[in-house]
Amino acid sequence: MVKLAARREAVTFFREEFGVSQQRACAMATLHRSTYAYRCQVTGRTEALRQRLRELAAERPRYGYRRLHVLLVREGHLVNHRRIHRLYREEGLAVRRRLRKRVCRGQRQPLLRADRLNQAWSMDFMGDTLSSGRTFRTLNIVDQYSRECLALEVDSSLPGQRVVRVLDRLATDRGLPEVLVIDNGPVSNPA
Repeated sequence: MVKLAARREAVTFFREEFGVSQQRACAMATLHRSTYAYRCQVTGRTEALRQRLRELAAERPRYGYRRLHVLLVREGHLVNHRRIHRLYREEGLAVRRRLRKRVCRGQRQPLLRADRLNQAWSMDFMGDTLSSGRTFRTLNIVDQYSRECLALEVDSSLPGQRVVRVLDRLATDRGLPEVLVIDNGPVSNPA
């Protein structure tokens, strides 16, 4: 018997079936007498607090139990945050998860096969972790026709200015492609 309810039932069973005293029955069930005698006092105050908690949660759906506790204390309720958390769970209240907003990408277009050099380049970022735990990122730019790696930049951080520098360098060395394909879809005329 682990739970108090089971021990209370055992004490009642010992008293009724064997006619032993409450003190002896509690000793046999390893339950303190005051714990056996305790009865929960459900008052109207708890119901009023529960009702007010439901109202506040309905008014402010993005508030969790901690922020609702602050509001209740400001209203004059002398209540512990643990009690609010218990009532919050019992009522099935929870902060609603925000849905991710979908970014409209426009019309999808099929990828074109490259027929010659510098017609289409692919650009992508990759990342990995060293054995020491440090992470690094790579910027890969590949010509789709020849599968030649035009640029491979590796660093712990690749800010936008660095990407622009790499693309400018490639533009002066090889010229610009007609289409630059990235993860979000093709970008026509990168010039």
